[in-house]
Amino acid sequence: MILIGQYDSIFVRRVGIAMHLYGMTYEHRPWSAFGDGDRLAVLNPVRRVPTLVLDDGEVLVESGAILDYLDETVGRDRALIADSGERRRRHLLICALGSGLADKAVALIYERVMHEAASAAWTERCRTQIGDVLDVLNADCPPEYWFGARVGHPDIMVACALRFLRDAHPGLFDAALWPALAAHAARCEALPAFQAVSQPFVPPKR
Repeated sequence: MILIGQYDSIFVRRVGIAMHLYGMTYEHRPWSAFGDGDRLAVLNPVRRVPTLVLDDGEVLVESGAILDYLDETVGRDRALIADSGERRRRHLLICALGSGLADKAVALIYERVMHEAASAAWTERCRTQIGDVLDVLNADCPPEYWFGARVGHPDIMVACALRFLRDAHPGLFDAALWPALAAHAARCEALPAFQAVSQPFVPPKR
């Protein structure tokens, strides 16, 4: 398999970490959605990462769909998310909140980079949304993992979003305000899979 995208992407990283935890071998092509957009478009017309090319040439796009395939491949007993019912819905909710947090953190980057003058109203809206999500996640954050005794997709999604938020917007995350999330991030980032799938964030240029 070939995983396309740089590891400073929250969504590429969550897929790469899951593949490491599943013991799946893959070729990593660190293409940029901007700098490598033309060759990425041959595989993914949306020109987004992550893009996963399977061994038979089939192409999967969007991290949630890719993870769904990986979960199905390893089987129910090894999948990093509950298989059904209320527990699965809760896991998906945490993943969705982490994804929303990630989207807003990325949106603030684009607002700063793509426009000559950032919109104060839009920036404040994103900051408010980020703070509100952090409040909810911090209140819900367990002492171990959302998946129980082992790390799962909810934990990976939230930890990847937090890493990006702290790297890209150092002033937006205060460990004193969200101590449970700070502890969760440290717990996850200490795991070998997180350390193996890691790349310093480099702000995009205009």
